[in-house]
Amino acid sequence: MDQRTELSEFLRSRRARLRPEDVGLPDYGGRRRVPGLRREELAQLAGVSTAYYVRLEQGHGENVSTAVLDGVANALRLTTAEREHLYRLTKPVHRRPRGAARPQRVRPAFQQLLDMMDGIPAYVIGRRLDIIAWNRLACALIGDFAVLPPEQRNMAWQVFRDPAARELYDDWEGKATDVVGFLRLDAGSFPDDPRLAALIGELSLKSEDFRRLWAAHDVRDKGHGTKELHHPLVGRLTLQYETLRLPADPDQVLLTYHAEPGSPSAESLRLLASWAATEATEAATASEAARAADG
Repeated sequence: MDQRTELSEFLRSRRARLRPEDVGLPDYGGRRRVPGLRREELAQLAGVSTAYYVRLEQGHGENVSTAVLDGVANALRLTTAEREHLYRLTKPVHRRPRGAARPQRVRPAFQQLLDMMDGIPAYVIGRRLDIIAWNRLACALIGDFAVLPPEQRNMAWQVFRDPAARELYDDWEGKATDVVGFLRLDAGSFPDDPRLAALIGELSLKSEDFRRLWAAHDVRDKGHGTKELHHPLVGRLTLQYETLRLPADPDQVLLTYHAEPGSPSAESLRLLASWAATEATEAATASEAARAADG
C-alpha cells in the first residue's frame, strides 16, 4: 500500500464529510465544487498555513510534527481509531515487513483456555483479520474454520466471499463496514505486508461491496456491542460481543460472544453447544473406529 496515496485520500475523505456549520465556520452560501470544507478552512482550524496543509494532503507527511497532526486531527473531528490511523500513515513506526510475514500462532496454554470455554463462542483474530485460533462453539456458530484452506480462514474473506455470511448476519452491511474499517487500520500498521496487499486486491477485484466500502476510507477499531445472528440450526440469536487485545501479542485479538442469562438466545446457544459436543463425540468415535479397522 502506497503510504502517500493513502494519506492523501484519507485526509480528503475526512475533509469532505465536514460542512462549515459542523465546525463553527460561517457558510456564505454558493455552490462548492466539491463537498466538505475547503483546504484553507481546514488549515485555519488546524492552525497551519494553507500551503503547509495542502502539502500534507498531497501525501507529504514526512517530518510533520505531532503538534500539527494533533491540530489536523482536531480540525477533522477524527475518532480515536482515525487519529491512530493518521499517525501511522505519517509516522509508520509499525512497519515490519519481515515481522508481518512471520507465522501467527497462539500459545498452547491459550488454546487450552479457548477449548475450556464450552459455553462461549470464542476465536482469535491476528494480522490481516486472519482467524488463527478458535473453540468448538465458535465453529458451530460462525463456521467450521478447521476445514477451510488457510487463505479463506480470514474474517474479511468470509464476510465478502462466503454467501453464508449474508444469511448469518442480520445487519450484513454493518458487519461488512466494520470489517473494512478494521482491515484499513491494519493496513496502516503493515503497509509492506504482501499477503495483506493480495487480500485487498482479491476482494477489490471480486466484490463490488468491498470496493465501495474500501473507497470510503473509514477506519474502525474492534470494540464491543450487540450482534443479531440468524443461525441455520437454532434460529435468531441476540448476542453481546467483546474484544480483548492480548498483552503478549497486541496483533492478536480475542473475540467472544455471550447471551443475556435466561434469555431465549441463551437457551439457543446452549442447544448449539450441545449439538456441537455431540458432533465432536461422533467424529471422535468414527475416527477411532477407522484407526482400529486399519490396525
